[in-house]
Amino acid sequence: MIMDNTVRAVCVYCASGTPADPVFTEAAAELGALLGGKHLRVINGAGATGLMRTLSDAVIAAGGTACGVIPRFMVENGWGYDGLSEVIEVETMHERKKRMADMSDAAVALPGGYGTMEELLEIITWKQLGLYRHPVVILNANRYYDPLLEMFRRAVDTHFIRPPHTAVWKEARTPGEVIQMIYSEEAPVFRHCAP
Repeated sequence: MIMDNTVRAVCVYCASGTPADPVFTEAAAELGALLGGKHLRVINGAGATGLMRTLSDAVIAAGGTACGVIPRFMVENGWGYDGLSEVIEVETMHERKKRMADMSDAAVALPGGYGTMEELLEIITWKQLGLYRHPVVILNANRYYDPLLEMFRRAVDTHFIRPPHTAVWKEARTPGEVIQMIYSEEAPVFRHCAP
């Protein structure tokens, strides 16, 4: 069965720090251009630097809308980007993540650090539990996420993750594959996703 593939807004988790390798910046710019070219609303953490800014700028330049969701303490520290189409201020990090998920029809993870990986694992968990019912795609640019994906495989091998639950996320190697996956994901075959 094919899921409802009406995609109006895509949540993108990504680094707000500047990466050492420009291949990651190029992937963010390409993904932003593809999403913006489809006139989608792209939701991220409103960061003023790193892949977050690159993505937002590319989305807007291509005709899309870049919406940032940011906790007030980050705004007060000057970490927000004022070049976005829209900024939503919230009180806490938890509220930020819930708002980003609630606003989206798909979630994508670009490379990033602790925050990006934490957001990715949380949205995968929410999907496993049936709390998030949209595509989740990991953009494994330059094989950045290979060690994490190997950890997922190890968790399956050691019975901490059930094999059917690997269907809750997809791996893309290119931004073009991300677009294909968010529009064509099939519904998982399992009914109850409890751990």
